[in-house]
Amino acid sequence: MTTDEGRVSLRRLLQRFTASEAEIDAQELRRESAECGGIPAQMCSRGQLVSVAGRLRTVVYTPRTNLPTLEADLYDGSDVVTLVWLGRRHIAGIEPGRHLTARGRVAVRDDRKVIYNPYYELDSPK
Repeated sequence: MTTDEGRVSLRRLLQRFTASEAEIDAQELRRESAECGGIPAQMCSRGQLVSVAGRLRTVVYTPRTNLPTLEADLYDGSDVVTLVWLGRRHIAGIEPGRHLTARGRVAVRDDRKVIYNPYYELDSPK
């Protein structure tokens, strides 16, 4: 091992010890997302057809008189993408803490990235 490689590995070790639990979790989510072939949510832009992978932070049913919606915030370690299923009250397996991969076209609503009626695959529980 050269001295440059030794410095890099020492730097990584020190970062691991000094990083907060949230930073370590975000790094791990980014790594898992990349392994699933997902695009980092931070890099997604309006109109782009994407595949994002991560963990569901929140799942909320929004009752509306004309069209009920189920919304879930997917966090991949870089940013959040809100997944919105129109006309749904509940979807089996869509719950906070669940890992999934979602595919669809990115829209922007209230300065937040949104994918309406995404195709999704639930990852096996870890």
